[in-house]
Amino acid sequence: MKVAIGCDHGGINLKPVLVDYLEKKGIEFKDFGTYDKASTDYNEYAEAVSNAVASGEFDKGILICGTGIGMSIVANKIKGIRCGHCHDVFSAKMTRLHNDANVLALGERVVGPGLMVEIVDAFLSTEFSYDERHMRRVDKIKAIENKNFK
Repeated sequence: MKVAIGCDHGGINLKPVLVDYLEKKGIEFKDFGTYDKASTDYNEYAEAVSNAVASGEFDKGILICGTGIGMSIVANKIKGIRCGHCHDVFSAKMTRLHNDANVLALGERVVGPGLMVEIVDAFLSTEFSYDERHMRRVDKIKAIENKNFK
């Protein structure tokens, strides 16, 4: 598995914990920034990570900002991305199991390091169910996306 990660200044304190987790799990990743606490716009990091996932270069993406909201909004503007904005383990599992989400958005001001690791682990380790009803719903998401992203 290859994972693209990114954060803005609002997620900079959690990113080292994420990097440590990925390294310990032996998961290949690329850090798309930011790299310091200087104020920056989340848009560029969400777009870079999401484009890397949508292109197929990376299997999954993980984004961190202050709340996760801005990152998730931007990520879901990229064709081929289904970004789950999660702050609990159950939602992280369900966004994979039911929605086949390929990007996870987190908020540093909402979750601490321990919970973040549990959420990321659930997101990365849960497979899509391939249940007919969920496949049908994901196909409908893709159809809406194709209609609106011309």
